Amino acid sequence: MASTGKKFSKTVTNKSTGRKKTVRYGAKGYSISPGTSRGDSYCARSAGQMKKHPKAAKDPNSPLRLSRKKWKCSGSKSRRST
Repeated sequence: MASTGKKFSKTVTNKSTGRKKTVRYGAKGYSISPGTSRGDSYCARSAGQMKKHPKAAKDPNSPLRLSRKKWKCSGSKSRRST
């Protein structure tokens, strides 16, 4: 398979059909730093995307939601890892 230029991937199984799908997300080459001002900026931007794209916001396996999980977003703020 050709490289997609994404940093992370997650294999998701559809519960009703049993089919597997790979979701790729995150920009390759970028570092993730939750709990910083850079993280807060990302979370604020992506919170706007959640409002703009309600279908992606509802799906827990969308690239948007998976990226926000990596950044530890809580609303428009990024939490520090404990």
